Amino acid sequence: MNDRYSPYWHEELARWLYTLLLFLLLPVFWLKFRKWGVNQLDAFQSNFMQRLGCVPVPERKQGYLFHCVSVGEVMAASCVIKKLKQAHPQIPITITTTTETGSARVNTLFGDSVHHFYLPLDLPFAMHAMLNRLKPKLVVITEVELWPNLIHSCWKKQIPAVVINARMTERSAKRYAKVSALFEPMMFKLAHVCAQGTRDFEQYAKLGIPESKLSLTNNIKFDQAISDEDGAADFLQMLHSPRPIIVAGSTHDPEEQLLLTAFKLIIASHPDTLLVIVPRHPQRFELVERLLADSAFEYTLSSEASQIKDEIQVVLVDEMGKLNQLYQVANMAFVGGSIANKGGHNALEPASAAIPILMGPHQYNNPVICEYLREQGALIEVNSAEDISHHCIAWLKDPPRAQMLGKAGYEVILQNQGAVDATIACLEAAK
Repeated sequence: MNDRYSPYWHEELARWLYTLLLFLLLPVFWLKFRKWGVNQLDAFQSNFMQRLGCVPVPERKQGYLFHCVSVGEVMAASCVIKKLKQAHPQIPITITTTTETGSARVNTLFGDSVHHFYLPLDLPFAMHAMLNRLKPKLVVITEVELWPNLIHSCWKKQIPAVVINARMTERSAKRYAKVSALFEPMMFKLAHVCAQGTRDFEQYAKLGIPESKLSLTNNIKFDQAISDEDGAADFLQMLHSPRPIIVAGSTHDPEEQLLLTAFKLIIASHPDTLLVIVPRHPQRFELVERLLADSAFEYTLSSEASQIKDEIQVVLVDEMGKLNQLYQVANMAFVGGSIANKGGHNALEPASAAIPILMGPHQYNNPVICEYLREQGALIEVNSAEDISHHCIAWLKDPPRAQMLGKAGYEVILQNQGAVDATIACLEAAK
């Protein structure tokens, strides 16, 4: 970090206007949580003091603070965290998340071996209080969470802040550029950025990150995909099922309805096929169940089953943290958030299970990964229920072909390992 840098008046003004906007939006955030239902609202209320910076104090300070938004970021960071814990077991690790699902994933992966709480709102006093309680030697931000007051507080306290597996779409870069008085100084205050791809490297460079603070480390998810420890579990005794299994992972509205429409066509020729739907967000479990109740399909909830009966056609997974297990028992997969315009979720998870993949056209969250998989034929782009049924039926008719494409996707992962070591080298240099 360059200690000689001094904020200009327009930066201070921009940051305080941004902070004022957050205060004004607090009622909106509250209403959003209320719409999620009683359980989510209670969870928010119970952690409200954490959101204001009154976070639990760790037993030991001077550790690493990792911030991960939700499940995807937790999984990406987990490879780095595990390797750091092996190399430096004496250094305490704190992980913050934003979502309830991310918090649950931290507990599943690490239990009590890490310190964990929800990241405070990006208000100056909240971030200041959090850093004072933790006194970390390094703050590590995973992928896209660039909070101006967090980064400014780190800079003021001379705590290096590093972005790992950094993702920056052209659309996001344009948004940041529109408020350059706020975000250009923030770029300066970062200690280092580890870009996950060439696109991300170039967009960060355009936003003003000096070349000395920018590295192309490639995507940690290539390493993470094979390192998952829970992938071999036999979910609901489906691992050796004779039935073909289609897993639709991390789905959003209207993807479930499209999948059910496609499934009608699929079972017309392959009636023993099983469809497993895993919604991205737990607050949608009830809505998707109503969708199934209104359909003609026999279905069950995963939480209510110990095994899948022969008459069941659709399984709704109403539990968190099961998706990797499901890909391991599947014959093919649809990755959600890709027909719904959410940028597409992690295609490497099904690729690590060596199964062929369907995704919609919206793949901008991980464009390089999707491009590599498409080039090898392991990922097929679909736009409609008819597209989904066409490719699933083709793979069901020709299992050796489906297996060959799945193996091609697995080879993509093997050929792109090494991002974790490159990332840790950057973290060691930034301390």
